[in-house]
Amino acid sequence: MGVGALTIGNIALARAAAARAGLLPRFTIFGSVEPGKPYVNDPDVDYRAITGNYMVAPGGYWADLKSIDIMLDIGAGDSFADIYPNKRYAYIIATKALALARGKRLILSPQTIGPFSRQPHTALAAWACRKAEVIFARDPISMSVLREMAPDAQARQAIDVAFALPFDRTDRTPGGPVRVGLNASGLLMSGGYSGQNEFGISINYAALTRAIIADFLAMPNVEVTLIPHVIASGIARDDDSSAADQLKSEFPALVRRPEFSSPSAAKSFISGLDFLVGARMHATIAAYSAGVPVVPISYSRKFEGLYGGLHYPWLVPAKGLTTEQARAFVLDAFARRDEMAADIRKGDPVIAAGLEVYTAELARQFAAVSA
Repeated sequence: MGVGALTIGNIALARAAAARAGLLPRFTIFGSVEPGKPYVNDPDVDYRAITGNYMVAPGGYWADLKSIDIMLDIGAGDSFADIYPNKRYAYIIATKALALARGKRLILSPQTIGPFSRQPHTALAAWACRKAEVIFARDPISMSVLREMAPDAQARQAIDVAFALPFDRTDRTPGGPVRVGLNASGLLMSGGYSGQNEFGISINYAALTRAIIADFLAMPNVEVTLIPHVIASGIARDDDSSAADQLKSEFPALVRRPEFSSPSAAKSFISGLDFLVGARMHATIAAYSAGVPVVPISYSRKFEGLYGGLHYPWLVPAKGLTTEQARAFVLDAFARRDEMAADIRKGDPVIAAGLEVYTAELARQFAAVSA
C-alpha cells in the first residue's frame, strides 16, 4: 500500500503541475509486479511491470522509454539506498541509467536519499543524482546526505508525496469505544529479511507489539484493530497479513481488518481511528495526514528524517530505547492524544510548502519539455 500511495500521490501532483503548464498528461507507470494495475485504473494511465525479462527484452523497458517525454523516478520511496538486497538496488540504478541513455529528462521525485555506506553503490547514486534534471529529498536528513554525496546536483527539499493521497474521511461514532489501530509489520515481526535484525533496531519489536496489545486490550472501552498495510503473500517474512493472522490467533479479542482494496481505502479507514501505532511508514503518514494521533515505530532513518522535518516528537526511534521504554512511550502517548493532535496541526504548513516546491518545479519541467 505504501508504494501505491506514492504512485497515486505522485500522479495527483503531476496532474496539477501539468494543468499549471497548460498541458494534458498521459502516464506510464513502471513498477513492481502487481496483480493488475496498482490501484490506478484511469484511462490515461498505462502500466508496465518491471521484471528481469522486461528490462532486457528488446520490446521491454528500452522500447517503452521511447514514447515518454519525462521520467519521474521515486525509487519506491526508500529504495535509493544500500540497506536492501543488491538485486533491488540493481533495478533502482538500471531504470535511471537506461532512461538517461535514451535521452529522457529524469526527475528524481521526493524520496529518501541513502543511507549509502559501500561501493559501488555510493558512486552510482552520486552519478544518477548529478545526471538528473532535479532531485527531491523528502526530509532534511536526506537533503544533507545528498549535499555531501553529490554537492553539484540540482537538489530541492520537498515532502513525501503520499501526503497528497486522496481519501474519504470516516466519521467516528459518538459514544463508541476508543478505536486503536495497530499496523504490525510482518517484516519486523520476522526479525527482518534475514531474521537477524539486520536493521539494527534496539527494541524487540515482536515483544513490544504483544505487550502493547495486552495493555490496550486490558483497558476499558478500547477496541484494537489490526491493520495490514504491506500485503506480500509471496514473501512470507514481509507480509503484514500473516503477522495479523498470527496475532489474532494469540489475542482473539483483536479485530482483524481485511486487506484494503487500495491505499486510499486504507487511509479512509485509518482516518476514523482515535490512535494508531504503526511500523510501516505510509500507514503512519495516512494517519498523520488525516489528523489521527500516531506513534510511528522506526526501523530506518527514513522515519526520523520525515517526522523530524515535521518537528513531530511522537516517534519510537530505531535505536536508543529499550523494549520496555518503548512500551512506556506508546502508553504515555495514548494518554496524551490531544497534545499529539495539536503537534500534527503544527506540521500542516511544512507539508503544504513541501508539496508546492515539488508541484511548481514539475510545472516548470513540463513546460520546458513541451517547448
